[in-house]
Amino acid sequence: MPEKYQERFVNYLDVDHLDRKRVRKMYVNPEAHAAAQADQELPDGTVLIMEDHDAKTDAGGNLVRDADGRLIALEPVSNIFVMEKNAAWTTDNGHWDYAWYLPNGIPKPDAKFEGCFSCHTSRAERDFTFTFWKFVSDQKK
Repeated sequence: MPEKYQERFVNYLDVDHLDRKRVRKMYVNPEAHAAAQADQELPDGTVLIMEDHDAKTDAGGNLVRDADGRLIALEPVSNIFVMEKNAAWTTDNGHWDYAWYLPNGIPKPDAKFEGCFSCHTSRAERDFTFTFWKFVSDQKK
């Protein structure tokens, strides 16, 4: 798990998951952020982090929104998911591999990654990513 990623990495997107009452904060290492090019495979060494936070709810369990209508992320992190691209690796998703960490930075002992691989396979045309490839394509055109 990358040390101090919240300070060093670029928080490029926050995603509200209404159905899960969760906010996901998306981070990328600064080197990949600078090197990524629109509509191209992401550079070797790209590290993407998805940090889960429970969303704030009221006493009735209803989601609370900020002035912009976005969910409010509670401070504790509930899960940290990392995907990294390394040309030396060969996986079902090109050169990507996955990790799942608990809030204290320890790998989740019973983590299973079949879901990561199968879900990300649906985004092969985006270098197996959901948000960063699209973010780069939208920002750098």
